[in-house]
Amino acid sequence: MQEYKKAFEQYLSIEKNASKYTRENYLRDITQLEGFLKDNGLYLCNDEIDVKKINENALRLFLGNLYKNCRKASIARKLASIKAFFRFLVKKGYLSKDPAELITHPKIEKYLPTVLTVDEAKTLVEAGQTIAEKRGKGERGKRKNPLTPSPIRRFPDSLTILRDKAILEVLYSSGIRVGELSGLNMRDIDLDSGIIKVIGKGNKERIAILGEKAREALRKYLAKKSEVRSLPLQACPRMVLSGAVSRGQKSEEGNEPVFLGARGERIYPRAVQRLVKESALRSNVAKSPTPHSLRHSFATHLLDAGVDLRTIQEMLGHASLSTTQKYTKVSVQRLMEVYDKAHPRAKKTGKGIRN
Repeated sequence: MQEYKKAFEQYLSIEKNASKYTRENYLRDITQLEGFLKDNGLYLCNDEIDVKKINENALRLFLGNLYKNCRKASIARKLASIKAFFRFLVKKGYLSKDPAELITHPKIEKYLPTVLTVDEAKTLVEAGQTIAEKRGKGERGKRKNPLTPSPIRRFPDSLTILRDKAILEVLYSSGIRVGELSGLNMRDIDLDSGIIKVIGKGNKERIAILGEKAREALRKYLAKKSEVRSLPLQACPRMVLSGAVSRGQKSEEGNEPVFLGARGERIYPRAVQRLVKESALRSNVAKSPTPHSLRHSFATHLLDAGVDLRTIQEMLGHASLSTTQKYTKVSVQRLMEVYDKAHPRAKKTGKGIRN
């Protein structure tokens, strides 16, 4: 199965122009299927899965097992990965029949996206700096709800503070996806003009805009990052850098990651997700936001301020306006909430009937 997975990854990269983040997600789902089949002793040949023997029943068995622990949205995404994999195998002639063809996606309940108020977004963004400062004071063990290890433990605390602040400011200011933020290189940002070049879904390039707060946070972080990198390793023993960075060599012009992870490599999206989760806990934001919640909030706050949908579509990088239109539902809902609280004839009386 390994050779088919490798061929599929090349297909996604070259023919479908999929981002690294997308490729990793597809392969992770397929590897999960592979592990399930191995654990159950299905279609094994010399400890390898014989892909040509996989049938629809085996896939349904795998999906049934997922229903025990996964949400329908997660199952739908995994099924999409599996369907894409087997379509590829049929298309390239590796298989004569697609075992996933007749399997339908689970019906997913449609939810309005999680959107923070302006005050909640401000509190969350500013909490990133507070978290890093408290880590620096030795309060790691005092968190109310301990999470997995902090995304950066070997950076100087002064750099961590600025990095976390910059990440949160950029996410909310620009509305970019977490994978797009992770993929930012130094050549992609222009702080003077306040724009960043983003590689979105399908490797499509677009321009995102940075507000002054985000530009200021980035300037401070990048200045400190440059300062730390110029120090000899003996002067900063906790700073572990890898590759060209650790050897003091320059990376290919402009290809250096903007945001670094635990060992000086490009930061992973999961590290950013942990940062947002921890920031929400620290700031007492009750909505359990994710990095994508900041993207939703970005769009909704612009719409509330009168920005037209077409402009927001361009900023978000949506291929279709219908994708952007979900934010109109959020805004209408928020208007109704304000109306119900403020208008004297909006109060409900009796059996829930408005006055």
